[in-house]
Amino acid sequence: MNTLYLVATPIGNLEDLSLRALRILKEVPLIAAEDTRTSKKLLDHYQIETPLTSYHDHNKENKTPALLEHLLDQDLALISDAGTPGVNDPGYFLVKAALRAGHRVVPIPGPSAPIAALSASGLATDQFLYLGYLPRKSRARQLTLEEIKDLPWTLIFLETPHRLIKALEDIQMVLGERELVVARELTKLHEEIIRGPVSQVRDYYQRVEPKGELTLIISGSSNGERWSQEVLQAEILKRKQASSASPSQLARNLAELSGWSRREIYDLMQGLEDNH
Repeated sequence: MNTLYLVATPIGNLEDLSLRALRILKEVPLIAAEDTRTSKKLLDHYQIETPLTSYHDHNKENKTPALLEHLLDQDLALISDAGTPGVNDPGYFLVKAALRAGHRVVPIPGPSAPIAALSASGLATDQFLYLGYLPRKSRARQLTLEEIKDLPWTLIFLETPHRLIKALEDIQMVLGERELVVARELTKLHEEIIRGPVSQVRDYYQRVEPKGELTLIISGSSNGERWSQEVLQAEILKRKQASSASPSQLARNLAELSGWSRREIYDLMQGLEDNH
């Protein structure tokens, strides 16, 4: 049996293609690509002459048998439009079929918008839940958020520009005033990462039209247990003595635990300093 390589490709900056990915794409006899026109630009940039064949949502069921037949004799690489194949794209369908047929499936890791956004978010990274795109309709979106509102883990979603404002409104209504990060156009020329309470981020994008690909990172639930101001003040003083973290970072960390927003904590810290 031969090997299906899952090759992560750049999500914007072409320099993010790994040396291993470059070698595999040159060595395999065939590359299955979600959009051959988009992938051809990447291959041309690196002077890769490997033949391309299309594999996307609309042809995956008809195309999978042919790709499995190819794997009987030769290796195959799978790439998506951008990022890691098999995550929010039809690659998952081919991976399952290849494993059932007994082929090796080998990941060639690299760029991933959700992981890149999480790493730069400033929110907790030790436990997180990735849920892909939020539902398109408001009611379905609210129901999805209701199901996860009590989970303590950092939440990761994808969203489209034209639905962002409505999504932020539903997030605030169901999840409350949590810390939120919108990572837009990661690794591209107009990369932008906006951080703050949900209402603040929503207000920003009501003034500035969102464009491009968006990843949302949302702080987890504090289980509805909002600390008293006395408890919060004591924790602030303790952490300021034990850590060299900036006031902004300290406020962000405590917001994940206390049920208070980052802005409320930051203002409280300023008040404590003014009284000393």
